[in-house]
Amino acid sequence: MPLALLALAVGAFGLGTTEFVMMGLLPDVADDLGISIPTAGHLVSAYALGVVIGAPLLAAVTARMSRRKVLIGLMGLFVAGNALSALAPDEHWLLAARFLSGLPHGAFFGVGAVVATSMVAPERKARSVSLMFLGLTLANIAGVPVATLMGQHLGWRATFLGVSAIGLAAIASLALLIPHDHTHAPAVGLRRELVALKSVPVWLALGTTVAGFGALFSAYSYITPMLTDAAGYADSSVTLLLALFGVGATAGNLIGGRLADHSLRGTLFGGLTSLVVVLALFPVLMSTQWTAATAVVLLGTAAFVTGSPLQLMVMEKASAAPSLASSANQAAFNLANAGGAWIGGLALAAGLGATSPALTGAALAVLGLGVATVAAVVDRRRVDVPTGRERVVATHLPEQAEAVRY
Repeated sequence: MPLALLALAVGAFGLGTTEFVMMGLLPDVADDLGISIPTAGHLVSAYALGVVIGAPLLAAVTARMSRRKVLIGLMGLFVAGNALSALAPDEHWLLAARFLSGLPHGAFFGVGAVVATSMVAPERKARSVSLMFLGLTLANIAGVPVATLMGQHLGWRATFLGVSAIGLAAIASLALLIPHDHTHAPAVGLRRELVALKSVPVWLALGTTVAGFGALFSAYSYITPMLTDAAGYADSSVTLLLALFGVGATAGNLIGGRLADHSLRGTLFGGLTSLVVVLALFPVLMSTQWTAATAVVLLGTAAFVTGSPLQLMVMEKASAAPSLASSANQAAFNLANAGGAWIGGLALAAGLGATSPALTGAALAVLGLGVATVAAVVDRRRVDVPTGRERVVATHLPEQAEAVRY
């Protein structure tokens, strides 16, 4: 694997750290700025909103630029957003800075995935994407806990200065390791990029991402009350247990990348099925402390097995606009974050018990399997691989037809 993937992983590590660290810093930020915890929670939403808006927008605007320069520019925007977060005088400025920090997130992963796959042989594409995502999963093991401790002892502003330093290291790595001859996007134009997103298979792949990772966040958003109320862990143990989730996510990411190079759709179905089983067993697994710890690891593993296959599938379905489609998948991931947390919260508010968000997550994973099945059926109807010939597929207008090569 090219050493340049390390540069992408460093950037992903910084992005993953700043995305999730705010959840651990909310009490400190709220006390310092004199606001309530719910008001401080808007800072999490501001980052996610930045990702959703920035991912397709920045990918589309930079479609004809050198991908190496785009990656460096996106990381520069990331550094600026985190530095401004550290200097924010009040919650309004901090809200704007968090939104700015989120803008480059999805586009970086989207463009980075295209660069990663362009540097390896076709049979290693999924593995290359998983190695870039390795920075994101490692952020949950090391970046977020260390940044949270830094914020608790040195102040939350020091945390964002530290994250800015990670961004500067990523810029240096990108400039040094990403080669020029693999970074120039074809001049397809913005209109063609947007047209490529009209494809039904692309939207089915994005729908699978929303449902599949919505299942994860339905449970993970409320993992702390599950561990304390259902499994009986002390609050002080939660940080270590969340690091175990990162271990599982890292393992699942690497496993998924390797398996997807052999069977992309098979890995996706296997990951989603595993996620259904793990989430359905959560009420039982949360009954004792050791099984609860095991459940946290299994949740991370099952969910992130699907990460690389989904990213690569979206890119392949929109081959004329891989950067835009890949970035849109990151927007879908953050929609899953918000939507899954909301649905899991409904189960808790209805009084269904501490582990009820896991069961709603299992239902969302089943929905993801359904969408993935529909996508597979659509692909079979569009392409018949064994014949090696062309056939004519009728469109919605009887007088028109579309020739499909397979």
